[in-house]
Amino acid sequence: MEKVTQFLKDAETYYLATAEGDQPRVRPFGTAHLYEGKLYIQTGKVKDVSKQLLANPKAEICAFKGGEWIRIAGELVEDDRVEARQSMLDAYPSLQKMYAADDGNTQVFYFKNATATISALTHEPEVIKF
Repeated sequence: MEKVTQFLKDAETYYLATAEGDQPRVRPFGTAHLYEGKLYIQTGKVKDVSKQLLANPKAEICAFKGGEWIRIAGELVEDDRVEARQSMLDAYPSLQKMYAADDGNTQVFYFKNATATISALTHEPEVIKF
């Protein structure tokens, strides 16, 4: 799990894919936080991505760095605890300009039933389930 989180942090930007009806939606993200042994991401409740994840929690992440890429597929589950939101904001202080743990907008999700695959042209894929 730590290897997956570190890969995303080192890549700095990853792409999150969700579904809106039968239309895939992809956008850049930058938050990847390990909290209570789970991989968390953050967004705002006012954003379309929030509505898409609540309607269909299946999602996939893809990132590339140093000749390797990672794909993480699973379900994103909302954690509505203020402690989880605050932990994310503490890990990413720059977010505190736009979000607060108790603002009614900040939202965090963690991966459940996930599979991460780290691949490269130079080695066999490494699969990590969590």
